[in-house]
Amino acid sequence: MVSLRIIILLILSTGLFSQQPFGKISLPLGKVELSTTSNKWTRAKPNQPVFEGNIIRTQAKSRCEITLPGGGKVRIGENSELELNEVDVKPMSKNFNANLKKGNVWVSAKAAFGEKKNIAVRTPTAVAAIRGTKYRAKAGDDESSVLVYDGKVDVNQAKNYIEERKEKRKGMAPKNTPFKLGPVEEIKAPTQVAGPYEITLEEWITLAEGMQINVRKDGKYSMFEFDQAADGDLDFVKWNKEQDAKQ
Repeated sequence: MVSLRIIILLILSTGLFSQQPFGKISLPLGKVELSTTSNKWTRAKPNQPVFEGNIIRTQAKSRCEITLPGGGKVRIGENSELELNEVDVKPMSKNFNANLKKGNVWVSAKAAFGEKKNIAVRTPTAVAAIRGTKYRAKAGDDESSVLVYDGKVDVNQAKNYIEERKEKRKGMAPKNTPFKLGPVEEIKAPTQVAGPYEITLEEWITLAEGMQINVRKDGKYSMFEFDQAADGDLDFVKWNKEQDAKQ
């Protein structure tokens, strides 16, 4: 009987410690709260691990930085809510998926030599996926935006992304199998869509540095070269660039 209890405890402890963390809260500023699977909100603490299923929310004049395993940062602006969906970390392959329910998020992650790193952030209307770059996403119920500061970002409709994930799971793919981008159309500055919101985003496209895309809930989008000087005056952008300079 004693040996059976020991075996059960070993099994439970192995499952607990084998769970891969999404990262850790390296910098909670102001009022930052964390929700676990039990739907209880608690005050976030420095160096606190976060896992799949956790939700992080910030109040006014508050921010939060998450440090990812193997390097990279995800920073959440004020009045924002980010759900941590999936993580799959291997020595040379790291994949993170999160859902920005509202507010702002900044992603800064460069892949090491030979490493495959993908960080996908979904908003109510769009999904942005990067492989070693910097971008900012803004979530809205009717329209979301993605701005590229460094490198390249792949963007698609949230609806298409969700359907793609469902199809993968129907095919019995492992839970954390990262999606694979098909052929993408690369958009470079100063290319601009003629006439805003006349084209529906049906496939993945790749945005280069200096580009912004706004995607509405009907899938139509507007794309243009954003004013980096004016954007750089925003407090959230300034703070992120200062934090990136410290890395």
